Amino acid sequence: MYSHYLTIAGRIVRQVGRDRRTLGLIIVVPVVVMTLIGLSFPDRSMLNYIAPALLATIALFFSFLLTGISFLRERSQGTLERLMATPVSRLDVALGYLFGLSVFAVLQTLIIFFFTIYVLDVTYQGELWQILVFQFIIIVGSVNLGIFTSTFARNEFQVIQFIPLIILPQVFLGGVLWPVEQMPGYLQGVSSVLPLTYAVEGLRDVMLAGKSLADVWLDLAVLAGFTVVASVLAAITIRRSAG
Repeated sequence: MYSHYLTIAGRIVRQVGRDRRTLGLIIVVPVVVMTLIGLSFPDRSMLNYIAPALLATIALFFSFLLTGISFLRERSQGTLERLMATPVSRLDVALGYLFGLSVFAVLQTLIIFFFTIYVLDVTYQGELWQILVFQFIIIVGSVNLGIFTSTFARNEFQVIQFIPLIILPQVFLGGVLWPVEQMPGYLQGVSSVLPLTYAVEGLRDVMLAGKSLADVWLDLAVLAGFTVVASVLAAITIRRSAG
């Protein structure tokens, strides 16, 4: 099984890697976006406060968009259907796409992360590896979510239309722009089931308060649960897409 899903992941990595335009956008776009964000915050203390929320949100956004469009291309070109006709299992296919697409999602997120820390010079209290643990869990969940939702799209434009439906509500209700506690009670209830809420809260505790992963175990547990659910939905999506 290991060789099967690693072979699938390797094919995806080589395919995307040969597309120089896509690879260039994966690298350049995050730098441009973070540069504009950094320049738009003349108050350094405000940038330091908003940085954890930005890291969580941008990781979710770029991973979802990259995965949704890439997986849609696999479906539209018939690659997924041909792959499912081979002796490999659905688990191999699901893991192969997860690992293959996650490579570029991780690459993009690492560029954003280190650019924010070392170029924008954002200060933080926690340890870098603990911050990256949050980022990694967000990426895995977002990649699986992108695979799942892309089955309902027939072209790239329709994939983009999922952003207002899935990403923006989390930005407005997840504590990115204003504290969840200041929202009406019914919106706080909605916020409590959104993964970005826990990503923002956990990253702020680690980066601003210097807490450890053990201190924010609940946020990690919720994000891990979301990742598991998204993985199951992604596996179901793969089966439906190839059916």
